[in-house]
Amino acid sequence: MDRETKLSGFAFIVLLVGLGLASLFIVLFAELADEMLDQELAVFDAVTIRLLEAIGSNWMDTVMFIITELGSVWFLVLMSIGVLWILGVKMRDRWGVLFYLVAVGGGSLLTVLLKHLFSRERPSINETIDAVGYSFPSGHSMGSLIFYGFLIYLVVRTKQKPWLQWASVFGLSVLIVLIGISRIYLGAHFPSDVLAGYIAGTIWLVLSLVALEWIQWQQRSPVPPVTALRKVLAPVYRAVIDKL
Repeated sequence: MDRETKLSGFAFIVLLVGLGLASLFIVLFAELADEMLDQELAVFDAVTIRLLEAIGSNWMDTVMFIITELGSVWFLVLMSIGVLWILGVKMRDRWGVLFYLVAVGGGSLLTVLLKHLFSRERPSINETIDAVGYSFPSGHSMGSLIFYGFLIYLVVRTKQKPWLQWASVFGLSVLIVLIGISRIYLGAHFPSDVLAGYIAGTIWLVLSLVALEWIQWQQRSPVPPVTALRKVLAPVYRAVIDKL
């Protein structure tokens, strides 16, 4: 089996794993939404909010306000201009541009749809921190996971030094978590809203990246992915049959 066939086959396996992960998170989101509607998350929400209230202070208020702005619509739109310029002009990756717009733009539309579908009221209304409209799922959490998650994907896919890749992945992951915490701390969302935002964001991001990788692998590989997968799994299949 040639090297190109092996690479295409394993790439297809990665895509299947991605679809499986998305399916798992869809089930998790459905379960979380059901528990939210049945008021089964009230204790979890209340305990988490009290824990964050215990560390409240003036300087922490300032820090959390700054962090929450890093997941705001205006900031992500501004940053998206830079990302699109890099993808379109520097990298000349038209499929990357398209699926970045699908991931971030489509994710925004999905957030609005889900908010109106569940129509959960916020713990408090505050226009200063974008705490308006419905609460479930958290738009900041979902949007930041999709945006910064896409950046993580780009960092991993580009040829950067390993230490820079690991530092970027760690830093961006921490930022995603902190943005969610800031929404709870500032009273803009219940903890379950933030969790739902992370889950829904993961689903949409993974599906977008799976579609992007599928198209790009088809274009750069002379071996059809399904054919490659069949050849990669053939030895495993024969080994199992021989032992029966």
